[in-house]
Amino acid sequence: MPKRLLRLPKHMLAALSFALAAVVMLGIAFLAALIIESRTVTAVTARLDETGANWVTVEADGLQVLLSGTAPTEADRFRALNLVGGLVDSSRIRDMLDVAPSEGITAPRFSVEMLRNDDGIQLIGLVPETPAEGGLTAAGLVEGAAALIPGGDPADMLQTAGYPAPPTWDAALRFGLTALELLQRSKISVAADRVEITAISDSEADRKRFEATLRRARPEGVDLVMDISAPRPVITPFTLRFISDAAGARFDACSADTEKARMAILAAGAEAGVEGAVACTVGMGAPSPRWAEAVRAAIRAVTAMGAGSATFSDTDLTLTAGDGVTQAAFDRAVGDLRAALPDAFSLEAVPPRPDTASQGPAEFTATLAADGRVELRGRLVDEAQQAVVDAFARAEFSSEAVYVATRLDPELPDGWPIRVMAGLEALAQLAEGSLLVRADLVEVKGVTGAQSARGKITQILSSRLGQGQTFRVEVRYDEKLDPEAALPTPEECAAGVMGVLAGGKITFTPGSAEIAGDSAPLIGKLAEVLQDCPGVRMEIAGFTDSQGSDAGNQALSQARAEAVLIALQGRRVDVSGMVAVGYGEADPIADNGTEEGREANRRIEFSLIGAEPADDGEAVPNATAAAATEPGDAATVAPPPANPVIAETATGDAATADAAAVAATGDESEPGAAAIPEAPAAGTDPGAMAAGEATAAEPPAAGPDFSNDLSPSVAPTEKTIRPRARPETRG
Repeated sequence: MPKRLLRLPKHMLAALSFALAAVVMLGIAFLAALIIESRTVTAVTARLDETGANWVTVEADGLQVLLSGTAPTEADRFRALNLVGGLVDSSRIRDMLDVAPSEGITAPRFSVEMLRNDDGIQLIGLVPETPAEGGLTAAGLVEGAAALIPGGDPADMLQTAGYPAPPTWDAALRFGLTALELLQRSKISVAADRVEITAISDSEADRKRFEATLRRARPEGVDLVMDISAPRPVITPFTLRFISDAAGARFDACSADTEKARMAILAAGAEAGVEGAVACTVGMGAPSPRWAEAVRAAIRAVTAMGAGSATFSDTDLTLTAGDGVTQAAFDRAVGDLRAALPDAFSLEAVPPRPDTASQGPAEFTATLAADGRVELRGRLVDEAQQAVVDAFARAEFSSEAVYVATRLDPELPDGWPIRVMAGLEALAQLAEGSLLVRADLVEVKGVTGAQSARGKITQILSSRLGQGQTFRVEVRYDEKLDPEAALPTPEECAAGVMGVLAGGKITFTPGSAEIAGDSAPLIGKLAEVLQDCPGVRMEIAGFTDSQGSDAGNQALSQARAEAVLIALQGRRVDVSGMVAVGYGEADPIADNGTEEGREANRRIEFSLIGAEPADDGEAVPNATAAAATEPGDAATVAPPPANPVIAETATGDAATADAAAVAATGDESEPGAAAIPEAPAAGTDPGAMAAGEATAAEPPAAGPDFSNDLSPSVAPTEKTIRPRARPETRG
């Protein structure tokens, strides 16, 4: 064959050579075009995917780049063209992109601000022009508000919009009117799914009553956020009583002007032997800025004597020696106290007295039975006092339950009427008990269902009887009579949390500490359980799987644990006893080598702080639920370490943990009386009683007791924790 080609004429050989070269060049050009097209499509597609524009379809036709697809908005289309123009020449781009049609205008968010004070009511906001059938119109809302302030018209700054009302709008609006009627000074923000209330109450008791009423009236499907504050109580007189006797050291009543003073007084009491929790009210009305200094000096004096009492009524201090105190020890304690007592305070020192006969057999007794019946017996000065005592008793108790069987004695000691009236006022604080009035002693004994009764009785007797007068208070607290005693124990709170978590789980946006929206109902259920557990000590612990760096995992787990704590706090849960701690990838409960194991390790645990194991060594039950990348994954139950109650989280992308790394920002237990002793009968020889002592005759039986008064609590209504910075996310 080659020989035949050589025989061809030269001009034919040249033509064949050119033809063959042309075919080869065409093949090379075609192959080069295919390579260029492929690389162009790959580069452009990768760039668009990086920016989230994966709705663009890229094709190449030679040097031309064809773009097709539907852009969500015109801005997205323009952004995609600019991105491609940065990779290839704009003259090579062929724009075949479409833009999705614009959506209809969404309905506005309806909301109303209701403001009420002494000047009237203001209504501000946007409401539906045509509410649902039977719903409140704008005019109806104004009319309902006007009914709350007879003779005045509310300021109407409402606007309407012609959109349908949300399903729960009318229920939320009517609930807002209910709250506005209840709260005289308030700001109420009403939305279809949420009502926020900020108000001021006259007392702590009113605050608790308002909150309980509003919680019961809250409509289904509407979140309620309340911030009702109460003023600091005014304590008159400013009273404190410290006792040390055979029953131990204790406070019968305790008041302080500042939180710092309260802590100093309690520390002095603890040094003197006071055990258990002590209710010490912080209030206004302190007679001196050096109140805590005077109280500490008095407590030291009682401790130095070994037995006795110190009673403050404003700046009047009565120091009474107890049984067995020697005159030398008394003189030494009084001398030290006079030197340490601030100038504003006066001191009445009652020395130890030997057992002698009483000033006389004169007595007045009152007995309060469990059914409310009151019997008054003994001596009164005259008919005028008898009428006053009868009227006062019927006012304090019940007119039909008072039986008066007293006799008149004009030779009674001075101040007898005052002592009788003070004793009856103190007896009215009990559910059952007795009163004994003698010339040298006023004694109140009984049972109560209020932990503040002892403090209130002490305050009444101290202020009514005056400085230097002796009285005795023996009050036993009965939990069955206390409506607040049914609060759950920490273990019951933990069991309640476990029950809620058994039916759902907490999820997070992948790679962040933001709680997913579909977890809001679960957080709400947890808040409902924990609102009945004020101050429960719990740790909210966060854990991740082993993917990502140690620092990133620790920061992400910390942020998520804090997000749960802040979410509970935002739902009015008292989180003062809770802490959020992130443990990162520590303490795995499953194999990090499998996806199922990693899901189980991504979790949040609730654990009781300081919980002790049961007698058989087993820990408090706990609940564990595995985290998942998407909401809706089934929860699993596993046995973690002792006492945790675990709520699952959903990270889904452990590799983003580094991006989420953020800098961490950081009743009185006094034994009560064993029983209610009956008041001594008239004529009983009181010589066995040491005159001038305000101490128990014999140690009471073991049982819960208290030393509060009836002044409203001044505990802060808002427990706040500064939130940490949220982790930043990439992409």
